[in-house]
Amino acid sequence: MNRKTTGYIVAALVIGAMVVMMVKTKLDKPEPIVLSADDQAAIEAMDSLPGLKKGEMPPDFELTTLEGETVRLSELKGTKVVLNFWGSWCPPCKAEMPHMQKYYKKSAEKDNVEILAVNLTSGEKKGLPAVEQFVKAYGLTFPIPLDETGALLQQYQVMIIPTTYFIGTDGVIAHRHVGALDEKMLKGLVQGMN
Repeated sequence: MNRKTTGYIVAALVIGAMVVMMVKTKLDKPEPIVLSADDQAAIEAMDSLPGLKKGEMPPDFELTTLEGETVRLSELKGTKVVLNFWGSWCPPCKAEMPHMQKYYKKSAEKDNVEILAVNLTSGEKKGLPAVEQFVKAYGLTFPIPLDETGALLQQYQVMIIPTTYFIGTDGVIAHRHVGALDEKMLKGLVQGMN
């Protein structure tokens, strides 16, 4: 093996180790999502996109989760529901998932909240294995319903992911958020629900 090849191998190993350390650090302590004034204006503009709005009754659905269980939205009436639409290939989804998991672990039960993170499986280029790998890598423990046909995506008129609907105990949409959420934003939006 010549020096050049050895140098490439050493460089690849060093870079690989750095990537592993960065990913581990991000999973252990997710960075807050900071919005500039331009970002906030963009989010406000996104809120005017087509889709279900505050005060509307969301369509009921029944989906199978990654764990093989069936989940039906109407069976969660009386519980606050955070209904998130995401994909494993989506950078903002990757940014928000550690925050969702942290909130779920720390606060969901006492806040009477269920998180349903609907994976847009029909848009996953690498299929179900990519979803399983993502869930394992991020240590997600909340239910991951699978929208395998894209029907739910259409019913909820989701144009951009992540999109999150906050559904109150009465089963009515309390808020729609387009874009990534961090734990503080999530907690604030949940507290604003009935």
